Amino acid sequence: MNDQIELRDQERTTPSRRRLLVALAVFLPLMALFALLAWALVESGGQPAGVAINTQFGEVAIEEGPARDFTLTLFDGESLSLSELRGKVVLIDFWTSWCPPCRREAPTLAEAYRRFQGRGVEFVGVAVWDSEEQASGFVQELGVEYPNGLDSKGTIAIDYGLTGIPEKYIIDREGRLVRKFAGPMVLDRLEALLIELTLP
Repeated sequence: MNDQIELRDQERTTPSRRRLLVALAVFLPLMALFALLAWALVESGGQPAGVAINTQFGEVAIEEGPARDFTLTLFDGESLSLSELRGKVVLIDFWTSWCPPCRREAPTLAEAYRRFQGRGVEFVGVAVWDSEEQASGFVQELGVEYPNGLDSKGTIAIDYGLTGIPEKYIIDREGRLVRKFAGPMVLDRLEALLIELTLP
């Protein structure tokens, strides 16, 4: 009698045990994968895999055409739309605070902006793959005066076909995308470009 009761108990617990073992076999590898992904994200500083850091300057061939409009929330809480800048030459700079070439280039862009302010030129900085705290700290630390904000969802970067950082896109007075540059620019080259684009 006791043997029959024990046998029935074993039959009842065996499927439960099996379910538990199956659940553990699925759950534990998933937890290990998530832990590995979290570790990789922390170690990379949040940089997505496959994102290029452009260390060498160069012009990138593009198909000229109307620039995609966007609205960027700036670090000061204001918002800026590209369409508001129609009539000016606009340099859009995609950057991030953890990118060494972006850090090297920031003083060049800040100086060029100061020199061309009031001459029909506007710069817009778009931070990508960054935290708001780190990016706004970068802007303050390097004394960048032109409008900057965080593209937190990557929408602007995707619309512009961003492939690495830093990258700069030049929009003419009619709102057309006319040039693209990858890598850090030097001041002389940037000034020559802006003079060329602002000549009557």
